[in-house]
Amino acid sequence: MGDFSQPWQCGAFSFQRIRMPLIMGILNVTPDSFSDGGQFDTLDAAVQRALTMNAQGASIIDVGGESTRPQHTPVPLDIELSRVIPVVQALAGQGLCVAIDSQKPAVMQAALAAGASIINDVNALRSPGALEIAQACHCGIVMMDGFSAHDQAAKQQGVGLTARLAQRYAALLAAGIDAQRIVIDPGIGFDKSLDDNLACVHSIKSLALIAPVLIGASRKSMLGALTGRSSDQRMAASVAVAMLAAQRGCAVLRVHDVQETVDALKVWLTLESLA
Repeated sequence: MGDFSQPWQCGAFSFQRIRMPLIMGILNVTPDSFSDGGQFDTLDAAVQRALTMNAQGASIIDVGGESTRPQHTPVPLDIELSRVIPVVQALAGQGLCVAIDSQKPAVMQAALAAGASIINDVNALRSPGALEIAQACHCGIVMMDGFSAHDQAAKQQGVGLTARLAQRYAALLAAGIDAQRIVIDPGIGFDKSLDDNLACVHSIKSLALIAPVLIGASRKSMLGALTGRSSDQRMAASVAVAMLAAQRGCAVLRVHDVQETVDALKVWLTLESLA
């Protein structure tokens, strides 16, 4: 459950989950992201961080130039481009698989041209022109629930998480997007209560019947609600969620703390093999 029945096709990269989920390392090149804003907002710092995460076990580096935390301030297009494109180009030049975390079609297109291999869109390719960009290339796609006005309206109408993701997944298939390119993200922290967020993790097995699942719970506010810890003190809680997600069949883990997550997964897999 949760394995890629066929490899995840991401441009020139092809990934298959073998026992352990793929690790997507978070690289926010922003001054205002909730956990690590301002830490990697120069090109040298961003590249060094990406190379470190790759050496620690991250197969994918997820580059974001606009925070999507609650009450975030939207970033003008030119500023987002100036933040992410030099980083994407530098990392792709190092042979890394790069995801662009953006809901702006112009950023997606520029990032793909600069060497990105995955579109990670909190808006699930609903922005005008985004679907057409995905149709015209062979990149991987992460489509998320919860951020778009459509998702929020559907939730208010009583449409459940699994149904919302299934409907959007079917729409992408109908638009000609190959199933092997798509991973779904239940959107922990996006227009969801604490109970909703916990349900995202517990729903992995049912969601994996639709498509491979990505979980991004790293350092998020639900962990603060459960532990009382600030965002920079949520590593242990983040690893705990990652472990449960892996046990439930998660295919991709999007994390800040790559080394700690990989270490925990290695120990778990070793102990599991002895059972």
